Amino acid sequence: MNNELRELYQDIILDHGRHPRNFGELAGATHHAHGHNPLCGDTVTVFLIMGSDGRVQRVTFMGHGCAISMASASMMTEVAVGKTEAEVEAIFGEFQNRAKGDLTHAAPKGFEDEIERLDALTGVSAYPSRVKCAVLPWHAMRSALADGAEVTSDGGKE
Repeated sequence: MNNELRELYQDIILDHGRHPRNFGELAGATHHAHGHNPLCGDTVTVFLIMGSDGRVQRVTFMGHGCAISMASASMMTEVAVGKTEAEVEAIFGEFQNRAKGDLTHAAPKGFEDEIERLDALTGVSAYPSRVKCAVLPWHAMRSALADGAEVTSDGGKE
């Protein structure tokens, strides 16, 4: 990755970390789950409203933590709206691959734009302990969609 792109990605992460989008509790949430990273103390609670069509109508989050976890949660709320649970899962799967440094897969067909938006976070692959920061909100989102159980940054249930 060239220096200009790295700086742009850093600016995006800092902007989302300092000014998170969709931050706050969501009145009328149909689903929610809490996640935490026991290694660094990051916490996030994800709130969703699922439509009768099985698509995410609205998603917000609350929590505190490092710029990476807050930026990831903020960016996640932007790309998840309008998606089905299966689509959220596909996007998360590819995002997690990239966050771990595995760039061998193509973005899921139809979701190239969403993956490109999340690529700002893929620099965490150089810092394995930071990967957990980036994926924590996604694990909480998956749990909210599935059963609402509390999760850790590695996706384990509490």
